[in-house]
Amino acid sequence: MLPIVRLATVEDADVLSRLNYEFNGGDKRPEAEIIGSLNTGNELVAVAELRDKVVGFACAQSSQSFCYAASHGEITEMYVQESARRKGVAAALLAFLEAQLRLRGVGTVKILTGRTNDPAIATYASCGYVKHDEAVLEKRL
Repeated sequence: MLPIVRLATVEDADVLSRLNYEFNGGDKRPEAEIIGSLNTGNELVAVAELRDKVVGFACAQSSQSFCYAASHGEITEMYVQESARRKGVAAALLAFLEAQLRLRGVGTVKILTGRTNDPAIATYASCGYVKHDEAVLEKRL
């Protein structure tokens, strides 16, 4: 059975909150904040369903700079429940978000993941992503 992937709606706020908690831990995100984020249109949030149950999500953003002719995209989050892994869900989420980003004029897409997250790296590589040796630096403000 192939996953069904679609843009998230406000009706998905509860399941997105639960899935995000499984993925990121910490405090559970309030549904009202998720709904507010979905309504801004700044972020693309996709959900994947198997047998009418949401089993994963992915988020993407696009940006434009005068430095480049085309907009750039980034897949910022991706989570698939353990029971739904190895069933094409992640690849379907990526393909869906890539199509949405292409509609926004995006020419290249970037994904950041942990350097030891071998299953995710293998999935991204199988979908055509090329691993680069870049340093990521972060500063808390």
